[in-house]
Amino acid sequence: MAEPGRRERSLDTLTALAQALAGEFRLQPLLERILRSAVELLLSASGSLCLVDEQSHTYHKEIDLDAGCETGRPLSLDEGMTGLVVRTGGSVILEQYAQVPRGHLDPSEPRYHRGVIGVPITLGEQLIGALIVFAGEGQRYGADDARLLNEFAGHAAIAIANSRMHAVAQERTRQAAVAAERERSMQAAHDTFGRGLATAMLRLQAAQRSAPAGSPVAADIAAAQTAVEDALREGRRAVWGAGGDGMATVRTLDEAIRVELDWVAATANLSTALRVFGDRGELAPEVSVQLIRIVQEALTNVAQHARASSVRVGLVFGTEGVAVIVEDDGVGFDLDAVHDRRQGMGLSGLVARATQVGGRVQLEATPGWGTRIRADLPYRPNTGDQAGITRWRVLILHGQPAMRAGLVHLLDASEPGVQVVAEVDELESAVEAVQLLQPDVVLASTAVSCPSGNPVVTSLRTVLPDVAVIGILDGATPEADLLAWAAAGALGFVPADVDATALGRAVAAAL
Repeated sequence: MAEPGRRERSLDTLTALAQALAGEFRLQPLLERILRSAVELLLSASGSLCLVDEQSHTYHKEIDLDAGCETGRPLSLDEGMTGLVVRTGGSVILEQYAQVPRGHLDPSEPRYHRGVIGVPITLGEQLIGALIVFAGEGQRYGADDARLLNEFAGHAAIAIANSRMHAVAQERTRQAAVAAERERSMQAAHDTFGRGLATAMLRLQAAQRSAPAGSPVAADIAAAQTAVEDALREGRRAVWGAGGDGMATVRTLDEAIRVELDWVAATANLSTALRVFGDRGELAPEVSVQLIRIVQEALTNVAQHARASSVRVGLVFGTEGVAVIVEDDGVGFDLDAVHDRRQGMGLSGLVARATQVGGRVQLEATPGWGTRIRADLPYRPNTGDQAGITRWRVLILHGQPAMRAGLVHLLDASEPGVQVVAEVDELESAVEAVQLLQPDVVLASTAVSCPSGNPVVTSLRTVLPDVAVIGILDGATPEADLLAWAAAGALGFVPADVDATALGRAVAAAL
């Protein structure tokens, strides 16, 4: 038992060291700080820190502080002090390192005959690493040292998780910036290119009007017009393929999925894995966009609802297309609940995204046994218009011009498959537009007034019963009004300050 004074000083040191971890988000400097702090906490001089991958049954020595341990390659969990900690499932105290099965220290090393202590670094139920500290000459470790080091390891686990979340956020920001810059560059090139071709088209039309009908000159002008039209069309397709979320290569697709898995691991404390099978084929950009969106939606559902400990994503490349499989070991659900619109919105969004490019979705779920979602997508879209994709038609009903413009911008940023067919400011115009344009979805402000006193949804669905209506929460809308909207058939609500991702998700789910 440690003396009360020493115990109090140790706790003060622990608090100070734990606070020092909070400001470091770079992983390697953080791990070094953790190890140095652990060694300082136990008044020792050497140690090591390892990160563990239980799925592959290996660990990797990340930081070594005068410990003389082997670094630089994956090590089996059947060997070393870290392996012993993992197999034990808790703290390990040995009087001599010589007692470690398949240890890595040379018997001639002084630390080989000194005491050693090891504790796991765990976050929730997931073991992510181990802290190993070597005793100084004449030093012995006891139960108080183990409790102190375990408490510090808990703080270290939170710091490591925060570091990973920070890294994921930075990577997402970097990817978004790169994509935005690529899109801006391509759009600028397209605008310049398009203006030149449009000018040429106008001049050809003028020449066509002045050329004698049936003459060779008229035929040449007509051929030139066709060539310019083809160039304009192919230019638009090229910009679509290179900009936004287009995935030009399978490597980029892999990286995008790993970013999403890292997000799930960091935010929901899940173990994750990505497996790729088959001869890799190249996906059309619009298919890649929807594949990534499907993975995002599926992983979001896992993080929020599955109560799982692990999730796996598989990419299976075949002769005609690719299958993406998202599988978790969570609580599952009753498939009959999917028929309830309120419970199945997320799943409906997956189906809509797959259908948009000519794919399909299969779902397997059993309460208590997890969920398996499989989306089969073609390499090239096999439905829709000349751009190769079925466009979702959206009408916006809002009284404020700035809000209408903002919603259009958000949809452009999040969903390249969305076509805003109209923007209106009052219900009467919206009813006429719905009847004329037949949109798939209406985004309607809850502040829009209805002369009859009925919910706006009722008026819209009277002229087009199947139209999906999503309410935009404006101001302090009374709960009774929202209930009336829902009873009239509104499929959901989004806040006025909704971001692009959430707005795109709501539109897809409504379909």
